[in-house]
Amino acid sequence: MDSDVTMDVLKVSQAEYETLAELRYSLRQFMHFSEVAAHVAGITPQQHQALLAIKGFPGGQITIGELAERVQVRHNSAVGLVDRLVLKKFVVRQHLAKDRRQVSLALTELGDQMLENLSSAHKEQLHRIGPRIESLLKRLRG
Repeated sequence: MDSDVTMDVLKVSQAEYETLAELRYSLRQFMHFSEVAAHVAGITPQQHQALLAIKGFPGGQITIGELAERVQVRHNSAVGLVDRLVLKKFVVRQHLAKDRRQVSLALTELGDQMLENLSSAHKEQLHRIGPRIESLLKRLRG
């Protein structure tokens, strides 16, 4: 059992089950949209997630270890993911000035453009489905 899952059991009403099911369905629809958009753009959903994590990381510099955490993969899988993004010329590795052994990741102009195109489409989709998701979350808050 995952240590983040609490064992406290709260009574869930039928209406809450229906709301949770509808919320999960709405989120899954968005994830499906995202997966299809990535494939249509010529990259994998995980590559899209990595580009977004690199661009949106607080502080502007992300290491492979931090990327692994953000995309929820093992370090060696993140290395392979970055290798593929480097081959596509979407990402470059940069040695940190303070510690040359540490490597940060940055988007290239090509990677930035790919992410911009995907993010624009995602923003439009979120504008369409956002009100429904907000409504479901409000219902769950009571």
